[in-house]
Amino acid sequence: QVQLVESGGGWVQAGGSARLSCVVSGRTSAMGWFRQAPGKEREFVATISVFGTRTDYADSVKGRFTISRDNAKSTLYLQMNSLKPEDTAMYYCAAARGVGVASRLYDYDYWGQGTQVTVSS
Repeated sequence: QVQLVESGGGWVQAGGSARLSCVVSGRTSAMGWFRQAPGKEREFVATISVFGTRTDYADSVKGRFTISRDNAKSTLYLQMNSLKPEDTAMYYCAAARGVGVASRLYDYDYWGQGTQVTVSS
């Protein structure tokens, strides 16, 4: 069974940084980060191909967030810099069905439990 466990969420002031981690077991595939704010639907944040050679980002986070992975440690990361209050959300890591970058909810079939990131002004 595929399992994903996120960590690293918490409180940060606007302009600050945070680093999320996701330990993955049971599958090696493309991965992604999504987020969901209160009253909103889950939205794509970033994705990375199976060996980390390609990445893609939502326009709202491009230039501020960096997705990476360490397959030897079975861990996915999201480095978040220059955080804004509008980045406040539950952040979820997800495992895709395929090996290439993927930005649609439909592309992912396994999800972590989420970790809360709160950015204060």
